[in-house]
Amino acid sequence: MTAVAPGFAYRGDALQAEEVDLARLAADVGTPFYCYAASAIEDAYHAFTEAISDLDAKIFYALKANSNQAVIATLARLGAGADVVSEGEMRRALAAGIPADAIIFAGVGKSAGEISAALEAGILQFNVESRAELERLSSQARQQGVVAPVALRINPDVDALTLRGISTGRAGDKFGIEIAQALEIARNIEAFPAVRLVGLAVHIGSLISDLEPCREAFARVAGLYREIASMVPTLRSLDLGGGLGISYRGEAVLDLQDYAAIARETTAGLGAELAFEPGRRLVGQAGILVTRVEYVKESGGRRCVVIDAAMNDLIRPMLYEAWHEIVPVVRSEAARFPADVVGPVCESTDTFARSRDLPPLKEGDLLAICSSGAYGAVMASTYNSRALVPEVMVRGAEHAVVRSRPTYDRLIALDSLPHWLAPMPDLRR
Repeated sequence: MTAVAPGFAYRGDALQAEEVDLARLAADVGTPFYCYAASAIEDAYHAFTEAISDLDAKIFYALKANSNQAVIATLARLGAGADVVSEGEMRRALAAGIPADAIIFAGVGKSAGEISAALEAGILQFNVESRAELERLSSQARQQGVVAPVALRINPDVDALTLRGISTGRAGDKFGIEIAQALEIARNIEAFPAVRLVGLAVHIGSLISDLEPCREAFARVAGLYREIASMVPTLRSLDLGGGLGISYRGEAVLDLQDYAAIARETTAGLGAELAFEPGRRLVGQAGILVTRVEYVKESGGRRCVVIDAAMNDLIRPMLYEAWHEIVPVVRSEAARFPADVVGPVCESTDTFARSRDLPPLKEGDLLAICSSGAYGAVMASTYNSRALVPEVMVRGAEHAVVRSRPTYDRLIALDSLPHWLAPMPDLRR
């Protein structure tokens, strides 16, 4: 067998998800569809827990990477908590079996309704990102007759050295509280009588591939923790965030043992419970998007492969010019030559790859867009009135559709006509 990604490999010339033939799966569920390998998710989780096994630490899976119920439930049964950034994600975590006291609610713009729902649920803690949010949280908690457990999310002014659009820890970014302001809040925490300050949190970005920004951010927030702990006896936890990258095109990724060593070194002697919030690192390589070739044409001297997946199904290439490996579902030994791989949406940016070396392709051939388990289906839309694609999970030789493709009638039924527009007669009869 020749591995393509964790959980996906060629057996002979047929690409499989674990022991499931993807061509047969495509015939069953139709294309395009997402496929997740349960074993790859489990292996990624175990690798992370092994790296931090000597620390007083827990993993809180970042649902924003992939919020399918089957994915969340797989991690819940392994013991993961949840890092959520909306009431919807919180409710998904609870529905998948993650207890409320294993949920951290992050995010820069929590609404009053979201805060109320999370207080009612009894979550572990709120990662607060501004003084204004702390005031709202204290007021809401007082109205509900409870005390809200709070961690201050610190902006350490550290550049994660990643894409500009996914850096979150620099001065001027919308995320977090400056160190000086956090100290001022801690000194006057009694001004917020319905909150209990239990920790600090930091998260500097996504797709992190360099240890030094992690070391610098962890060291700064650990120093702040020591200072605040001397005046706030309720402090108990330090949330070190997530953001570790995966390999999209064979590039090196952060070694988890080295990453854990940085956490161990910078937090030594704090006595704090540590939290880690990986998302992409747990699920990114565990998913692929299977798509079918609709047409192959020549345009301006370039080979153009039109597929049935589109930017509304996987937006990363359009949004970040992100690279995803694209491989044929039936392996070919034929000579490869450049092709542009594009979708059917009426936008020039609906492009997955340019000048990508691919074997000869024809209408009906299947392709797999790799490492699509994170920020794939979860960011999908119905642009061009395209139905959301199915999601399938495999385990060994078994598979299950874990989100079905909605019908067009169901898609249209989400809308309703105002009273002044009489329904048109159904001309289909």
